[in-house]
Amino acid sequence: MDIRAYWKLDFTREKMTLWAGLAAFVLAVCFGSPAHANKLKVAAVLNSPVDHQWVSRVHVSLLKARDRGEIDYLLAEAVAASDTIRVIREYAEQGAELIVAESYTVEREARDLAKEYPKIKFLLASSLPPDGTNVAVFDNWNQDAAYLGGILAGSITKTNKLGAVGGMAIPEINRLIGAFREGACTVNPKVQMLVSFVGGFYNIPADKEAALAQIESGADVIYAERFGANQAALEKKKYAIANLMVQDKAYDAAVITSALWNAEPMFDAAIADVKNGKFAAKDYGREYGSYVIGGSALAPLGEWEKKLPPDAVRAVKEAEAKMKAGTLKATIFQNKIDSGPCPK
Repeated sequence: MDIRAYWKLDFTREKMTLWAGLAAFVLAVCFGSPAHANKLKVAAVLNSPVDHQWVSRVHVSLLKARDRGEIDYLLAEAVAASDTIRVIREYAEQGAELIVAESYTVEREARDLAKEYPKIKFLLASSLPPDGTNVAVFDNWNQDAAYLGGILAGSITKTNKLGAVGGMAIPEINRLIGAFREGACTVNPKVQMLVSFVGGFYNIPADKEAALAQIESGADVIYAERFGANQAALEKKKYAIANLMVQDKAYDAAVITSALWNAEPMFDAAIADVKNGKFAAKDYGREYGSYVIGGSALAPLGEWEKKLPPDAVRAVKEAEAKMKAGTLKATIFQNKIDSGPCPK
């Protein structure tokens, strides 16, 4: 057979397949694989290990984006506060296009650094507002879920004393504990709150000790904004409402539910905005953290639904339906929540 005849324009299936394969090969060699052509280089600088509650939500969300082929993901975990700025700068110099970082302890320094790299987008976990054109902020806006947890706690307490163990009295935590108290007080105005702040974000023994002291003072349901409080509830056979994530099954005997933070909608939006040139200096956490769009949720009650008083379950479900419809929202409490009775 004359080889020249074979390569005449003949649109048989075999030849079209051959041509398509050759074209794909040439494109891949010249321009890279299409699946990787639009990957965004994202770096995360996190002050706690990725098995920590809050940090895990950030890490898991970015892992999902990486696994979908949308980003190249660089991670620095358990970074000391004194090293945060240095590590952020290293990622900026390495060509990161979006840097996600905790900036609570270096708020001003992080913003000053961002000004040195105006083409890089920064998404900072922060208590301060956005800044300039390239600094957006975020945090967990799961206070609506905490409110529902409060309804449940206020409905089932037998002592009318509820505990809450938080990391620090910053706005991000104040609004969770405030929402928990608000939910509890709507169904039980006799509630007395016992509130403790342990002064940090990753001190499980201190969390546990604070919760044990609250239990000793009569609290029979604990809002475990900090993980170690779950351990205290389990040890003392009390109840806990966990925070941010579904707890390990080892805690099933104590943890009834959790005020979940589903961070994926927020990070997906920020990544898409950077890619599309629409990234803005705004609060991504607040915009994408609502109950309506699934940014926060109360974890399913599971087997607990059969164990809890029907009135308690009904109260939670009725309030949750309103939150899903956007007709009910928890009040935003910015200031420190102190121990004491329901506000008048």
